Amino acid sequence: MCCFVAPMAEAIVTTVTTIVLEQTDKSAKQGADLQVATKKQAICKNLKVLSKMLWGGSVLLAFEHVWHGELQAFYPFLTAASSPEAMSQMWHEVATVGTSMAGLVTVAWAALMAVRSKFHKAVPAEVEARK
Repeated sequence: MCCFVAPMAEAIVTTVTTIVLEQTDKSAKQGADLQVATKKQAICKNLKVLSKMLWGGSVLLAFEHVWHGELQAFYPFLTAASSPEAMSQMWHEVATVGTSMAGLVTVAWAALMAVRSKFHKAVPAEVEARK
């Protein structure tokens, strides 16, 4: 019905968070606090990966819903939003299936970042230059 809404909402939150962190990172670079700046850069880079994973999954799910005729180009856009009974079922699907998919993507991302940090201990160039 519209299970892609939950991962899309998480993707919006992570994208906005990334943008805000990047904006604050620019001010940290100007303040000569390079360690804080490089830590924020790493967080931004990791959040961008999560955002891309969530946006990709949401777009594919939306395409699948268009394919099956569950999304339409005119109001109310979702075929399930045409009746109160169908809306109840739609919200149940968002709460169960959608949040499960978003959680699974987030867990997969966390596992990917854990494996990456275990095997990739790169030292930023700015920190290395200080030594």
